[in-house]
Amino acid sequence: QVQLVESGGGSVQPGGSLRLSCAASSSIFSINHMTWYRQAPGKERELVATITSGGDIAYADSVKGRFTISRDSAKDTVYLLLNSLKPEDTAVYYCQAAVLTNSDYDFYWGQGTQVTVSS
Repeated sequence: QVQLVESGGGSVQPGGSLRLSCAASSSIFSINHMTWYRQAPGKERELVATITSGGDIAYADSVKGRFTISRDSAKDTVYLLLNSLKPEDTAVYYCQAAVLTNSDYDFYWGQGTQVTVSS
């Protein structure tokens, strides 16, 4: 079992920045993938950024160059820095942990944190 707690959401104006945090209850190096998703009202949940235990990183095209995923192994925390925010970035942001167990993945989710971008 992995418990995830997100924080850092809020309301900002377009062009602003936020840093989201996802604190894990176990070592992030024991987690194969840590991924940020988001879900806007009336839309499906979409992948935003992911980082593997080996440090490989990938982003959705819509956030490349604006968002940065990183980790602090000492704090077992993964971060998502959101820069140059746009109104279309408004969503609930969720952290997911994927742990490979017996040749299959177990997925764990945080409770989500709201990001609102509005003037």
